[in-house]
Amino acid sequence: MQVTATEFKLNLGKYLELVLTEDIWVTKNGKTVAKLINPNVSAVDSISGVLAGKVPANLDRHCLREERLSKYEIDD
Repeated sequence: MQVTATEFKLNLGKYLELVLTEDIWVTKNGKTVAKLINPNVSAVDSISGVLAGKVPANLDRHCLREERLSKYEIDD
């Protein structure tokens, strides 16, 4: 969900409850300035949610990091 900084400020309690179920992007002057995420969701769960169907469920955080970094290795 995307909300303006003014809307976020006026309804902080509402968005603190809502962030437990979905991520919230706060914008100011049309630019994203903050992202609120549920602290109880692990990084792997968060990535898996974004990449649903693209990341095998058996990968852990370490495997995802290694795979990501291997894309930028230079072969000699």
